[in-house]
Amino acid sequence: MPTNELAGNETTAAKAVESVAGLSDAAGAGHGASVSLRALTRAFGATRALDEMSLDIAPGELVALLGPSGCGKTTALRIVAGFEFADSGEVLIDGGDVSGVPAAKRDMGMVFQSYSLFPNMNALDNVAFGLRMRKVAGSARRKRAAELLDMVGLAPQAGQYPHQLSGGQQQRVALARALAIEPRVLLLDEPLSALDAKVRLQLREQIRTLQQRLGTTTLFVTHDQEEALSMADRVGVMRAGKLEQVAEPAELYARPATAFVAEFVGTMNRLPAELSGDGRTATVLGVTVPVQDGGPAAGPADALVRPENLTVTPAEGGDGIVTGRTFLGAVTRVAVRLSGDTEVSVDVPSTAALPMAPGTAVTVGLPSAPVLVAARES
Repeated sequence: MPTNELAGNETTAAKAVESVAGLSDAAGAGHGASVSLRALTRAFGATRALDEMSLDIAPGELVALLGPSGCGKTTALRIVAGFEFADSGEVLIDGGDVSGVPAAKRDMGMVFQSYSLFPNMNALDNVAFGLRMRKVAGSARRKRAAELLDMVGLAPQAGQYPHQLSGGQQQRVALARALAIEPRVLLLDEPLSALDAKVRLQLREQIRTLQQRLGTTTLFVTHDQEEALSMADRVGVMRAGKLEQVAEPAELYARPATAFVAEFVGTMNRLPAELSGDGRTATVLGVTVPVQDGGPAAGPADALVRPENLTVTPAEGGDGIVTGRTFLGAVTRVAVRLSGDTEVSVDVPSTAALPMAPGTAVTVGLPSAPVLVAARES
């Protein structure tokens, strides 16, 4: 590695570690703290990255912030960490306002997407660095670092340097380093996005297991909905600096509060619907179904329905034509074109999809269950 690159990486790592080393001996270290964000606002010129965002995280809870690029999730995380400061609003840890407290005094651990390891230190020394900053004695420091490496399955790699480790191993070293100081709050900034799919799956399971075992309050930022839904106790979906919905993964998926949440989390069909005068029911695919709260006024609208909540049956003279099939293992996603050129996707057991080759006439049905209705797209 060239000298200037080594120096640059070391500087980045030093700043990152110093900011999360938690030089204060805050009470309650090693136990999850409550985290409250109160009406956080942050603007960059004319762009409002956060717009009075509020969120409460219980001690020991893992909350994921999910959303597209530019929605404000990383800005929120950096404000919690102390790397940035809000224009207005508060960050409370266990009820105490830390909004003006420097990052190094917040007793938080942070894991970055880019690992930020010291390239001239082996894995053991990287993990022990935060403890050294806290002036922990050498023998105790090495013992704690070794325990953390063992916890993340890297005891045999203790003497190896970052360039000798895979991306997944480097990220586990970074996780061990963040946990070594027993932070009250753990912050994860898209820590898995640079890894391949298999390693991502393994590491997200390991992070979740460790987090539950240690009871560390955790805020996780990601744009990957599968990561958020599989790891978090609750997921907050962000859009344009605001939280659209915060809920447990199952509720978020089954009962999205807005059209944006519905279409961002999972696959969603838009079906033509006609709302009743009182807005409490809608006619969709010839069936009258209840409507979730918060829909538009009476008249033409779109019903948002997930592929697994539709049925499809081969039928001569049916209301649709199969245009394609995608095999997904136990389930096959069948693409159907309905009258009026509406395209829908329907998930069916793969064995049931065998007779539905492209060109097959089918009937698409909708069970009588509450649906989310949104304003019709032009």
